[in-house]
Amino acid sequence: MVSIPARGALKAFCIDAYEASLVDKETQAPLSPYYPPHRPLATKLAERWEQERKEVGDAKAREMPLPPLPGFQRARDVTFMAVSRPGVVPSGYLSGHDAELACKNAGKRLCKHEEWVLACQGKQQRQFPYGDEYKRGECNICRWQHPAAVLHEDASKGHLDPRLNLVKEGKDPLLRPTGATRTCRSDWGEDQGLYDMNGNLDEWVDDEKGKFVGGFYARNRKDGCKAAITAHPKGYFDYSTGVRCCLSPDG
Repeated sequence: MVSIPARGALKAFCIDAYEASLVDKETQAPLSPYYPPHRPLATKLAERWEQERKEVGDAKAREMPLPPLPGFQRARDVTFMAVSRPGVVPSGYLSGHDAELACKNAGKRLCKHEEWVLACQGKQQRQFPYGDEYKRGECNICRWQHPAAVLHEDASKGHLDPRLNLVKEGKDPLLRPTGATRTCRSDWGEDQGLYDMNGNLDEWVDDEKGKFVGGFYARNRKDGCKAAITAHPKGYFDYSTGVRCCLSPDG
């Protein structure tokens, strides 16, 4: 985690350097990042989309297989927890409730919106992790393709398809591994940095009505660290919704 000093009314806190991936708390086995973390829902979506993928999109899209759902996720319910690791696919398909629970099971919590924005802006408090003006390609956002348009020929449909975050733009995956976009770094000095706070996945923050921030890879937003969506309740989830966790030094 990266330590963020107190500023104004905000107390000092720590925040994960990378977007969360989920593991089974008991065994530390990684959960698939392409399905929600609950066994009944994950298996239902796997069964549903194994059929529906053959009926939507063009011929190439229909041939694209589903990502495997690990056997243990099919066999038993797990206590899932968030971990912050570089070089892994971050977990999408998280509701606000799941995001909160994943952080709690890791001994952490959801970030407050004000904390998240402060962390994203870095030590120099810039609008974007990399500077004061938008630069295309510095963070993984505003991509030319939308995965639902690629697979379903309609960007508004099929947002629970487990294949969406596997779509590539040429050889470049739309959803990149954590920390892969090295220019998208919020600088906190002394080799402390936060990655992908603008783009890659939207990230849930602590808000009773539901709020996720930062923008995801196909969202056409150029407001950087101020990007926020409040249109969905905490129970909502789709392929683009993930999380990173915070921690108060005093607990």
